[in-house]
Amino acid sequence: MFLILITYTQPLEAVDAFLVEHREYLKRNYAAGVFLLSGRKEPVDGGVILARASSAADLQAIIATDPFKVHGVAAYQIVEFNPTMAAPGLESLVVA
Repeated sequence: MFLILITYTQPLEAVDAFLVEHREYLKRNYAAGVFLLSGRKEPVDGGVILARASSAADLQAIIATDPFKVHGVAAYQIVEFNPTMAAPGLESLVVA
C-alpha cells in the first residue's frame, strides 16, 4: 500500500489549469484498481492519494503520467506502508 503526497510547486491558478486532465487521470487509475482514495490537502497546497500497486517503481510509472507531473506543477513523495489494522468496512485494505 502506498500514500502519495503531492505538493504544488506552482501557484494554484497554474495547477487548476490542469485540473480537468488530472481528474481524468484519477478516474483511469480508480478504474484500474490502483487508487483507493484521493483529495486535496487543507490548506490547499497539494493532495493525497491512497494507492495499491505491486511496487514503488510501478507506482512511479503511473505518477509520471499525471498531468500535474507532466506539466511540472507538483512534486510527489511516495510512502510505502503495510496496513495491519483497519476500521470496520476497510478490512480488505489490511495486509495479511
